Amino acid sequence: MKHTLIVLSLVPGFFQFCSSQSRHVQVGDPVPLFSLHDQHDSLFHISDYLGKKVLVIFFYPKDESLVCTKEACSFRDSYAEFTQAGALVIGINSGTVESHKKFQENHHLPFILLSDPGDQVLKMFGVKGKFFFSGRETFVVDKKGKIAFSFDSFTNGPKHEQETLRFVKMMHSE
Repeated sequence: MKHTLIVLSLVPGFFQFCSSQSRHVQVGDPVPLFSLHDQHDSLFHISDYLGKKVLVIFFYPKDESLVCTKEACSFRDSYAEFTQAGALVIGINSGTVESHKKFQENHHLPFILLSDPGDQVLKMFGVKGKFFFSGRETFVVDKKGKIAFSFDSFTNGPKHEQETLRFVKMMHSE
């Protein structure tokens, strides 16, 4: 049996390309700029909100799944507190605009849900998937457009809202 050995290091820039695709944004990094369609099929440009609002961006694997629904409903239940602290809440996953619209309607979600087909924005943030699912991670972007906070817990969706709200309230009181 013949075996083929592929030497990837001979491909110029291969490792740099791979590492840049998986680089996780860190606290202090500028937020990646992106535009995606929301649950109303309107184009959302993150640049329109930089400098105006604190942004709470939570990546979640799937509309209507058990943990994701608990997470989204936690953000819903604290939405007024986020708003009072000057934050805009945004949920992102690879679901379709139609799926997001149904998810929003089923659970009375008052915040923006963005459709990220192919997980391009998820990759820009370096969010890692687990167990065949896309990742679950939350980021807070300050008014300067920098990542101010991140929280990662794959199995505890509601903890994202709790930890993020605590941080946003602390930012707001400073």
